[in-house]
Amino acid sequence: MIDKNQEFNLVIAGVGGQGLITLLKIISEVALFENFDVKTSELHGLSQRGGSVEVHARFGKKIFSPLVRQGGADLIITLDFQEALKSCYYASKERTVFLINDFLSPVLKGKAVRKEGILKNLESFSKEKILIPASEICKKEIGKEVLAGVFFLSFASFKNLIPLKPSSILRAIGKIVPKKYFDINKKAFNLAQSKK
Repeated sequence: MIDKNQEFNLVIAGVGGQGLITLLKIISEVALFENFDVKTSELHGLSQRGGSVEVHARFGKKIFSPLVRQGGADLIITLDFQEALKSCYYASKERTVFLINDFLSPVLKGKAVRKEGILKNLESFSKEKILIPASEICKKEIGKEVLAGVFFLSFASFKNLIPLKPSSILRAIGKIVPKKYFDINKKAFNLAQSKK
């Protein structure tokens, strides 16, 4: 856990339709609940379904910029395997943990990079890589693969990869997601707890 005088830098990458903007709102609420100063940014703005999306969240005692600097990420969550490569710019071998969804979106043009190649490239950019088939787990256990983001955020909290309390995450989910979707999001939260 960080103390209130330090800062934490998070990058989440994926594709449109995976709920990254909702995740960013949840993270903002959690940071505020825990008395952090927080700044966030949707860097690429290509959040139409299938387009590459990258969001940043920075929190600590006093944060002046919403963007994570090159090599400055503490945690990078990628909801699509190929997005891990695009996120290397923000990673540092000394400090960055990659939490990677073992899920590849269909590639419409060009050729998908092989998973082995991605993992090999990440060796130069990460302190630790955690690969979990979150979309598959959520689809199998809950029936909705889009809940992989909530699963990963909760998992990161339970594993102390992010200095935000699980109870605050659940509280923020209750505030941000529409009431009719709270129970299914809570299932993803509980599923992450069981995987710790």
